Amino acid sequence: MANLKGTQTEKNILTAFAGESQARNRYTYFASQAKKEGYVQMSAIFAETADQEKEHAKRLFKLLEGGEVEVSGSFPAGVIGTTLDNLKASAAGENHEHTTMYPNFAKVAREEGLEYIADIFMAIAVAEKQHEKRYLALAANITDDQVFKKNTTTTWRCRNCGYIHEGTEAPDVCPACAHKRDYFELLGENW
Repeated sequence: MANLKGTQTEKNILTAFAGESQARNRYTYFASQAKKEGYVQMSAIFAETADQEKEHAKRLFKLLEGGEVEVSGSFPAGVIGTTLDNLKASAAGENHEHTTMYPNFAKVAREEGLEYIADIFMAIAVAEKQHEKRYLALAANITDDQVFKKNTTTTWRCRNCGYIHEGTEAPDVCPACAHKRDYFELLGENW
Protein backbone atom coordinates (compact mmCIF):
# COMPACT_ATOMS: atom_id res chain seq x y z
CA MET A 1 0.00 0.00 0.00
CA ALA A 2 1.33 3.42 -0.96
CA ASN A 3 2.09 6.03 1.67
CA LEU A 4 -0.46 8.87 1.92
CA LYS A 5 1.79 11.51 3.53
CA GLY A 6 2.87 14.23 1.11
CA THR A 7 0.67 13.07 -1.78
CA GLN A 8 -1.83 15.05 -3.80
CA THR A 9 -4.43 12.62 -2.45
CA GLU A 10 -3.67 13.80 1.08
CA LYS A 11 -4.39 17.36 -0.06
CA ASN A 12 -7.54 16.21 -1.85
CA ILE A 13 -8.78 14.46 1.29
CA LEU A 14 -8.33 17.65 3.31
CA THR A 15 -10.01 19.71 0.58
CA ALA A 16 -12.95 17.29 0.53
CA PHE A 17 -13.07 17.33 4.34
CA ALA A 18 -13.29 21.13 4.30
CA GLY A 19 -16.00 21.04 1.64
CA GLU A 20 -18.08 18.44 3.48
CA SER A 21 -17.70 20.34 6.75
CA GLN A 22 -18.83 23.58 5.16
CA ALA A 23 -21.74 21.86 3.41
CA ARG A 24 -22.85 20.51 6.77
CA ASN A 25 -22.99 24.00 8.22
CA ARG A 26 -24.70 25.51 5.17
CA TYR A 27 -27.35 22.78 5.24
CA THR A 28 -27.94 23.42 8.94
CA TYR A 29 -28.52 27.11 8.16
CA PHE A 30 -30.74 26.18 5.22
CA ALA A 31 -32.77 23.89 7.50
CA SER A 32 -33.60 26.88 9.71
CA GLN A 33 -34.59 28.95 6.68
CA ALA A 34 -36.86 26.19 5.34
CA LYS A 35 -38.64 25.92 8.68
CA LYS A 36 -39.14 29.71 8.78
CA GLU A 37 -40.77 29.49 5.34
CA GLY A 38 -43.13 26.72 6.45
CA TYR A 39 -41.31 23.78 4.84
CA VAL A 40 -40.91 21.52 7.86
CA GLN A 41 -40.15 18.38 5.84
CA MET A 42 -37.53 20.23 3.78
CA SER A 43 -36.01 21.52 7.00
CA ALA A 44 -35.71 17.93 8.23
CA ILE A 45 -34.19 16.85 4.91
CA PHE A 46 -31.58 19.62 5.06
CA ALA A 47 -30.78 18.58 8.66
CA GLU A 48 -30.54 14.90 7.69
CA THR A 49 -28.26 15.74 4.78
CA ALA A 50 -26.12 17.90 7.09
CA ASP A 51 -25.66 14.85 9.31
CA GLN A 52 -24.69 12.76 6.29
CA GLU A 53 -22.13 15.36 5.22
CA LYS A 54 -20.72 15.25 8.75
CA GLU A 55 -20.23 11.49 8.34
CA HIS A 56 -18.47 12.01 5.00
CA ALA A 57 -16.18 14.55 6.67
CA LYS A 58 -15.49 12.17 9.56
CA ARG A 59 -14.57 9.31 7.21
CA LEU A 60 -12.22 11.58 5.29
CA PHE A 61 -10.66 13.06 8.43
CA LYS A 62 -9.87 9.59 9.76
CA LEU A 63 -7.84 8.87 6.62
CA LEU A 64 -5.41 11.69 7.39
CA GLU A 65 -2.17 10.92 9.22
CA GLY A 66 -1.68 14.17 11.13
CA GLY A 67 0.68 17.08 10.74
CA GLU A 68 0.10 20.17 8.65
CA VAL A 69 -1.18 20.00 5.09
CA GLU A 70 -1.42 23.14 2.98
CA VAL A 71 -4.35 23.28 0.56
CA SER A 72 -6.05 25.97 -1.45
CA GLY A 73 -9.58 25.85 -2.70
CA SER A 74 -12.70 27.81 -3.35
CA PHE A 75 -15.92 27.28 -1.46
CA PRO A 76 -19.42 28.82 -1.62
CA ALA A 77 -19.45 31.99 0.43
CA GLY A 78 -22.12 33.46 2.52
CA VAL A 79 -25.64 33.68 1.23
CA ILE A 80 -28.68 32.14 2.89
CA GLY A 81 -31.40 32.65 0.32
CA THR A 82 -34.95 31.45 0.03
CA THR A 83 -35.49 27.73 0.41
CA LEU A 84 -35.87 27.45 -3.35
CA ASP A 85 -32.56 29.27 -3.88
CA ASN A 86 -30.89 27.14 -1.21
CA LEU A 87 -32.15 23.91 -2.81
CA LYS A 88 -30.86 24.96 -6.23
CA ALA A 89 -27.47 26.01 -4.85
CA SER A 90 -27.20 22.81 -2.84
CA ALA A 91 -28.08 20.67 -5.86
CA ALA A 92 -25.40 22.43 -7.90
CA GLY A 93 -22.80 21.77 -5.20
CA GLU A 94 -23.77 18.12 -4.94
CA ASN A 95 -23.61 17.83 -8.74
CA HIS A 96 -20.08 19.23 -8.77
CA GLU A 97 -19.03 16.76 -6.08
CA HIS A 98 -20.39 13.62 -7.73
CA THR A 99 -19.62 14.48 -11.38
CA THR A 100 -16.29 16.28 -11.09
CA MET A 101 -14.59 16.58 -7.72
CA TYR A 102 -14.80 13.04 -6.35
CA PRO A 103 -14.16 11.31 -9.71
CA ASN A 104 -11.08 13.53 -10.20
CA PHE A 105 -9.88 12.86 -6.66
CA ALA A 106 -10.41 9.11 -7.20
CA LYS A 107 -8.39 9.21 -10.43
CA VAL A 108 -5.47 10.88 -8.66
CA ALA A 109 -5.67 8.41 -5.76
CA ARG A 110 -5.50 5.48 -8.18
CA GLU A 111 -2.52 7.04 -9.96
CA GLU A 112 -0.80 7.37 -6.57
CA GLY A 113 -1.50 3.72 -5.70
CA LEU A 114 -4.18 4.58 -3.13
CA GLU A 115 -6.99 2.43 -4.54
CA TYR A 116 -8.81 2.09 -1.20
CA ILE A 117 -9.06 5.89 -0.94
CA ALA A 118 -10.28 6.11 -4.55
CA ASP A 119 -13.03 3.65 -3.60
CA ILE A 120 -14.02 5.83 -0.63
CA PHE A 121 -14.17 8.94 -2.82
CA MET A 122 -16.45 7.14 -5.29
CA ALA A 123 -18.68 5.74 -2.52
CA ILE A 124 -19.20 9.26 -1.18
CA ALA A 125 -19.99 10.40 -4.74
CA VAL A 126 -22.89 7.90 -4.80
CA ALA A 127 -24.43 9.61 -1.76
CA GLU A 128 -23.86 13.07 -3.26
CA LYS A 129 -25.72 12.04 -6.41
CA GLN A 130 -28.73 11.07 -4.29
CA HIS A 131 -28.52 14.37 -2.42
CA GLU A 132 -28.65 16.25 -5.73
CA LYS A 133 -31.63 14.20 -6.91
CA ARG A 134 -33.56 14.92 -3.72
CA TYR A 135 -32.78 18.64 -3.75
CA LEU A 136 -33.87 18.97 -7.39
CA ALA A 137 -37.14 17.15 -6.68
CA LEU A 138 -37.87 19.39 -3.69
CA ALA A 139 -37.07 22.50 -5.73
CA ALA A 140 -39.46 21.29 -8.45
CA ASN A 141 -42.17 20.81 -5.81
CA ILE A 142 -41.83 24.46 -4.78
CA THR A 143 -41.69 25.74 -8.37
CA ASP A 144 -44.70 23.64 -9.42
CA ASP A 145 -46.71 24.42 -6.25
CA GLN A 146 -46.68 20.72 -5.37
CA VAL A 147 -45.35 20.85 -1.81
CA PHE A 148 -48.75 20.63 -0.16
CA LYS A 149 -50.86 19.82 -3.24
CA LYS A 150 -50.79 16.97 -5.75
CA ASN A 151 -52.76 16.31 -8.93
CA THR A 152 -54.14 13.02 -7.61
CA THR A 153 -55.48 11.83 -4.28
CA THR A 154 -52.54 11.27 -2.00
CA THR A 155 -51.93 10.13 1.56
CA TRP A 156 -50.55 12.92 3.74
CA ARG A 157 -49.01 12.48 7.20
CA CYS A 158 -48.63 15.10 9.91
CA ARG A 159 -44.96 15.05 10.97
CA ASN A 160 -45.97 16.28 14.41
CA CYS A 161 -48.60 13.77 15.51
CA GLY A 162 -48.90 11.13 12.78
CA TYR A 163 -52.43 12.01 11.67
CA ILE A 164 -53.21 10.60 8.20
CA HIS A 165 -55.23 12.51 5.59
CA GLU A 166 -56.34 11.38 2.11
CA GLY A 167 -56.78 14.08 -0.51
CA THR A 168 -55.17 16.16 -3.23
CA GLU A 169 -54.02 18.70 -0.64
CA ALA A 170 -52.74 18.60 2.90
CA PRO A 171 -55.23 20.17 5.33
CA ASP A 172 -54.60 23.78 6.36
CA VAL A 173 -54.54 22.67 10.00
CA CYS A 174 -54.10 19.18 11.41
CA PRO A 175 -57.42 18.14 12.98
CA ALA A 176 -55.60 15.99 15.54
CA CYS A 177 -52.90 18.34 16.89
CA ALA A 178 -53.77 21.75 15.39
CA HIS A 179 -50.35 22.21 13.75
CA LYS A 180 -50.31 24.16 10.50
CA ARG A 181 -50.10 22.63 7.03
CA ASP A 182 -46.35 23.20 7.26
CA TYR A 183 -46.05 19.90 9.15
CA PHE A 184 -47.61 17.68 6.47
CA GLU A 185 -45.67 15.48 4.07
CA LEU A 186 -46.47 12.62 1.75
CA LEU A 187 -46.75 9.37 3.65
CA GLY A 188 -43.68 7.27 2.95
CA GLU A 189 -43.79 3.68 4.10
CA ASN A 190 -40.32 2.35 3.54
CA TRP A 191 -40.24 -0.45 6.06
